Parts: sequence; C-alpha cells; structure tokens
Amino acid sequence: MGDKAGTRVFKKSSPNCKVTVYLGKRDFVDHLDQVDPVDGVILVDPEYLKDRKVFVTLTCAFRYGREDLDVLGLSFRKDLYISTFQAFPPIAGEHKANSRLQERLLKKLGQQAHPFYFSIPQNLPCSVTLQPGPEDTGKACGVDFEIRAFCAKSIEEKIHKRNSVRLVIRKVQYAPEKPGPQPMVETTRSFLMSDRSLHLEASLDKELYYHGEPISVNVHVTNNSTKTVKRVKISVRQYADICLFSTAQYKCPVAQVSSSSTFCKVYTLTPTLDKNREKRGLALDGKLKHEDTNLASSTIVKDITNKEVLGILVSYKVKVKLVISRGGRFSQDDDFVFEDFARLRLKGMADDEDC
Repeated sequence: MGDKAGTRVFKKSSPNCKVTVYLGKRDFVDHLDQVDPVDGVILVDPEYLKDRKVFVTLTCAFRYGREDLDVLGLSFRKDLYISTFQAFPPIAGEHKANSRLQERLLKKLGQQAHPFYFSIPQNLPCSVTLQPGPEDTGKACGVDFEIRAFCAKSIEEKIHKRNSVRLVIRKVQYAPEKPGPQPMVETTRSFLMSDRSLHLEASLDKELYYHGEPISVNVHVTNNSTKTVKRVKISVRQYADICLFSTAQYKCPVAQVSSSSTFCKVYTLTPTLDKNREKRGLALDGKLKHEDTNLASSTIVKDITNKEVLGILVSYKVKVKLVISRGGRFSQDDDFVFEDFARLRLKGMADDEDC
C-alpha cells in the first residue's frame, strides 16, 4: 500500500482471506531503555466475524530443538513471552492513542478495521537464528517473535491455521552511537630455565565493525627469549551463550589467517556468512521469509537479571596465537562489537519506513 508521501506497509492475510494484518514495519528497535512499540491494524470480514471477538497475540519463543523431533506431545520450544490484545470489541481502558500510520489505515480501510498495540519488554532477547545443517528440516533453532491474529469467542478456543494470520517480526539493536575504546591486550610468557620472556601485544584499530568490513589486527611481538616464533595464527570467533534452563557457550571460528612462517605486523580478516554457510549452529541475525541474513550482531545487554529470558547472547573475539619452537603455544584474545550497517543510527537522521 502506498500514498503520495510514499508510506509503505506490510500486509498479510489468512489463508481463508477473512482476516488481514497491516504493519508499518517488521523490525522493532531495542534502544536499551525502551523498545519501539508494535502498532498495527487488523481488518476482518464482517460476515465472517459475526458474534465473535478479534484477538491479536505477540509471542517471543525460543526453539532449541529441531521441529521434526517434536513427537508425543514433547516440543523443543519454550515461550519466553506471550501477550494478548483484544482488538474488537475494544476493552475500556486498553485503548491508546493511534499512531499516524494507524489513523491513515483506519480511514482508508473503514469501520471493519481495528487498531492493536503491544509493548515489547526490554529484557527479552533479540531475534537470532542458529544456522541449520544441510539435512535439517523444519523451523531453525533460535529466538523469534510472531504476531498472530484470529477471530474466536474466547482466547482459549482452538484456532486452525487457515483461519489465522501469522507474521514474524524482529527485535533488533542499533550499534551504539559512541563506540568504546580501541581494544588492546598484552601478555608476557616466561619459560622454564630462562630469565628472558616473550611479549605479545595485540590491538584492533577500533571496537565497532559492520558486516563485511575488514578487521585490522595489529600484532607486536618482542621476543627476548631463546625460543623461535614459528607461526602467527589469528582468528575471529563467534561466541553464542545459550541461556535457557542452564547456560552453555558455543564458539565457532568465522575468519582466520592461514599459518605462515612470515611475520606480518598487521593482519586483515573479513568475517562473512558466505564463507561459513556449512557450519551448523552458527548464530545469524533473525531471518524473515525469502530474505537472506548475515552473521548475528553482538548482543548489547543493559541488565542481566533473569538469564532464562535472555535466549542467545552473541559476542565476538579476535584470537592471536603464537606457535613457538618445541611445540609451545601462546595466545591472547581481543573482544570487539560486531554490528550491521543497517543498524547504524546517526544523530538527526530520521527512521525509514519499512515495507
């Protein structure tokens, strides 16, 4: 749908074409102190509605097992949050001021259209998908948000898929406006029967990187020992903390420099999804249907209180490893933030309306 101002809107109808949901966007930003409200409009065929009510639900769910393993009533899925809104008839006291887009849609669609509103709690996780293996079927593991709209006499009534609308949305984070200090770590290794040491210093040119942007790693080695540095190995690793019934961490290299006997002061790595599509369990940004995605952006957490609702926490580290003579290894890690180009918010820049 569009008008002279160029407003673009998401529209999805139920398979029986009796219920239609309209949303102005599908990405809702977590600003750490509050999350963009979910506000849309639902249109219902009056002959189909009759004496029933119109409900809209917002669900945040964590699927931690393959969908094809859901048997005997056991589901590898946990609902982290469920909210229900009765769009018609409206409940006194729940009505909020309509957004500008809602007002325009209500005016255009007529009396059979009804607004709905949701506030996403700030402590819920962002949308993340774990990359499935080549033989996996069904829905991928990860955290997703879903809008569901239907007509029923009560919220407990069983609803068939043909009579309802399901629309996946995403909770995302922008990169911070003020990036942190330049990451730098150093460490010293002493050896048995020697009073001389090997010193390693590693630094990045900045803390914040965007998808597809090269990462420059500055490596400085001061070798006063009798050992010989044979190789320098550098890799970018993604760490995904799975916070459910207990916390587990999975790490996966997403970029590395091949071993070389030649020492270079600055190494360049470019982590991309294209080079890692075969790695099962790799964390990706929440995926919408028919759209490609990228490596998951780093998770920014304001306050860790209830770990069970955090879902998947993503972080990245650059690991620098020195391989020295006689089989010794010496390494150090650098933390950094990895964000998406589209999530850079500039001061004074207006938000674009999605379609």
